[in-house]
Amino acid sequence: MEAQSSSTLLLSRKRRRDGSNGEAEEGERFGKIPRCTVGLRHPVPFADELEPADSKAYKRVSMEEAKRGTPPERPVRVYADGIFDLFHSGHARALMQAKCLFPNTHLIVGVCSDDLTHKYKGFTVMNEDERYDAIRHCRYVDEVVRNAPWTLTPEFLAKHRIDFVAHDDIPYSSAGSDDVYKHIKEAGMFAPTQRTEGISTSDIITRIVRDYDVYVRRNLQRGYTAKELNVSFINEKKYHLQERVDKVKKKVRDVEEKSKEFVQKVEEKSIDLIQKWEEKSREFIGNFLQMFGPEGALKHMLKEGRGRMLQAISPRQSPSSSPTREERSPSPTFRLPFFSKTSPPPSPPHHMYAHVRVSKLLNWHV
Repeated sequence: MEAQSSSTLLLSRKRRRDGSNGEAEEGERFGKIPRCTVGLRHPVPFADELEPADSKAYKRVSMEEAKRGTPPERPVRVYADGIFDLFHSGHARALMQAKCLFPNTHLIVGVCSDDLTHKYKGFTVMNEDERYDAIRHCRYVDEVVRNAPWTLTPEFLAKHRIDFVAHDDIPYSSAGSDDVYKHIKEAGMFAPTQRTEGISTSDIITRIVRDYDVYVRRNLQRGYTAKELNVSFINEKKYHLQERVDKVKKKVRDVEEKSKEFVQKVEEKSIDLIQKWEEKSREFIGNFLQMFGPEGALKHMLKEGRGRMLQAISPRQSPSSSPTREERSPSPTFRLPFFSKTSPPPSPPHHMYAHVRVSKLLNWHV
C-alpha cells in the first residue's frame, strides 16, 4: 500500500510544454512520503520464460470490479505495448500510470521487434534486444512480452489473459487503420493514460540532429574514430580545427573574466581607500579648525596667557572699600634712642678726615 500511495503522489504531478524545447516542468508536490525500500533485485522475467497459467478458463474482470479491488491471487492484468526506443521518462511515466490504474495490478508490457518497427514506424536507434532489456529494468513492469504484435488480436488477449489495454487516448493511425486500438475501445477493454508532454524519442533525436556537429566533436574527443562516426577526412580535420579555435576562445574568455575580476577588485580597493582618505581628511580638517580656527582652543589659550601676564606685571589695586589716607590711623615710627624726633642725625666734622687726605697725598709723591 505504501508503494501504491507513493505512486499516486508521483502521478499527481503534471508536465507542460514550455517554449520550443518543452523541457520546463510545472508540478504540485504534496506531503512527504515515508522512507521504504521497494526496489527489486532482479530484472523482470519474459512472458515465454514463465510457467503456464492456470488451466481455468479465462474470464475478464469488469471495470467496476477492477476499481473496487480484486483478491491478491487475482490481480487485474493490464497490457501496455510500444517501441520504447531510447527509453526515457515519458515511457516510464506511462508505465507508472498503467500500473496505478487499479489497486491490484499486474502490468504486462509488449515490445515490438525490429522487423515490425522498421516496417510500420521507421528505423530505431536501439535494437530489439536493447529495448527488451530496458523495459525489464523498469520498476513498474511485472512481465515483458517479446516480439509483440502490432495489432492486438483476440487470441493474443486470451493467451496472456489480458483484462485491459493501457495507452494514451490519442488515435494511433498505423498499418492502414485510423486507430489500431479502435476494437479494444469498442470492447470496453481500453484504459486511457496521459502522455508526458515535452519528452519523446522523436524530440531526443531532433536534439541530436540539430546539434550534430557538437555531438560529433564530443565523440571525437572521447576517442571515437571518424570511420566509426561516418565522418569524412575533411570534416574530421574541420572538427579538430573548430575544437582548437574553441579552446583558444575559451582561454581568451577566461583571461577577460580574470582581468575583469582584477579590475573590479582594484576599483573596490581604490574606492575603499578614497573613502578612508576622505574620512581621515575630514577628521584632520575638523581637528585643525578646532585648534586654530576663529574660536579654536589656541585663541582661548593665548587670551588666557595674556591675561595672566598682564595680571602678573600690573600692580595690585586697593580695594574700593579701603579707608582714605586721612582716615588711616598713624603708623608707629621707629625711634632711635640717641636721635631726636625732629632733627636728622648729625654728620661728623670735616676736620676729622683732614689728616687722612694729607697722608694719602704724601704717599703718592713718595
